[in-house]
Amino acid sequence: MLKLEYSLSSPVAVQNPNHSLPSKARVFSTNSFGFAPNSTSFGKRRLALKCRQSEYFEQQRLTPPTPPSTAASAAQSPSGATAVPARFYVGHSIYKGKAALTVEPKAPEFTALDSGAFKMSREGFVLLQFAPAAGVRVYDWSRKQVFSLSVTEIGSIVSLGARESCEFFHDPFKGKSEEGKVRKVLKVEPLPDGSGRFFNLSVQNKLINLEENIYIPVTRAEFAVLNSAFNYILPYLIGWHAYANSIKPEDMSRVNNATPRYGGDFEWSR
Repeated sequence: MLKLEYSLSSPVAVQNPNHSLPSKARVFSTNSFGFAPNSTSFGKRRLALKCRQSEYFEQQRLTPPTPPSTAASAAQSPSGATAVPARFYVGHSIYKGKAALTVEPKAPEFTALDSGAFKMSREGFVLLQFAPAAGVRVYDWSRKQVFSLSVTEIGSIVSLGARESCEFFHDPFKGKSEEGKVRKVLKVEPLPDGSGRFFNLSVQNKLINLEENIYIPVTRAEFAVLNSAFNYILPYLIGWHAYANSIKPEDMSRVNNATPRYGGDFEWSR
């Protein structure tokens, strides 16, 4: 740190030039205030001037730069609120002459605990949307029917053998007063020639007096794409990605050091 010091005599008011002053106290300044040249008549006042420029550059040298990703995540909107992370909506569609099928993943839901941690309150799922054709390569999405595949139902589909089929029944109002009034059945069956699968959705809705049956053939290649997407998204639907992202190396070392080698409530220690 650079420290500079200098002495200044106490200021005195400028006197009227017509008045006589002692020679040692005459003021020779044209400003509002002057300074007496003789230090014996007036006490000295010591003023300190500190230069912190060296401290600033030393701090800049020792402080690592902020990574761009961190700076971007800490950015704020003009209103002062923290910027919301970007969200992405994805889906995969299959278009055929009779109908179209769109497949969309839906994320799991988490609930905050008093400890500050999060617990999954609802598993994710895959939403199937069936739309009947209204013309050549035109589909009536206002008449679409939806079916939500749970993680177990997804497991049933990806584990199908070449000639195997599966069937799922849903009642959206199960456990409610409208139970039994809406019935949805999804069948996934092999095509007769073995070239792919049939996805057939039947909907019976007594609330609006509606019966709808939409089916779409899916080729072997298209079914392979669906299976690959299902296998990839399954760990995310059950929330295991959130747990994996929350694990830090320092946390793991602390847990390992705190846990006895053969202790804990583990199956292999019983």
